[in-house]
Order: sequence, then structure tokens, then C-alpha cells
Amino acid sequence: MKSISIRNIPEPVYATLQEMARENHRSLQEHIKCILEQEVCLVKGSALAAAAKWRKQFKGRKFTDTVKMIRQDRER
Repeated sequence: MKSISIRNIPEPVYATLQEMARENHRSLQEHIKCILEQEVCLVKGSALAAAAKWRKQFKGRKFTDTVKMIRQDRER
């Protein structure tokens, strides 16, 4: 596993991270690791990214009106 060193963290940010870690019963290192993992998941697997992928895949295709098809089926 890789490691990262972060220097010159502003005191208010550091204090808040420590408080957040304490509230979540984690070490500061564990808490920062969790924040980084969550951010990566948001960026890589966001719903917006998935929607953009589907829009790109279906761009230019014509789809039938399913509401119209359901109404026709119900009228049979």
C-alpha cells in the first residue's frame, strides 16, 4: 500500500479533522484515508458520470414512445 505525506495543513483544518476522527472513533490517519476513499468513489462512480456514459452510448438513437405502446395494449 502506498503512503502520502501532506505538509502545511492549516490549523483550523487539522483541528476539524481531528475532531471528526474522534467523533467517528477513528485515528486521524484512518479518518483521512476514509475521506479520500469516499472522494474517489464519488468521482469514479458518480451517478452523473454513469448518466453521461449512457447518454453518450445512446446518442442519435430513436426510441419508440412506450406510453403510446402501453395505451394501445390496454385498449385491446
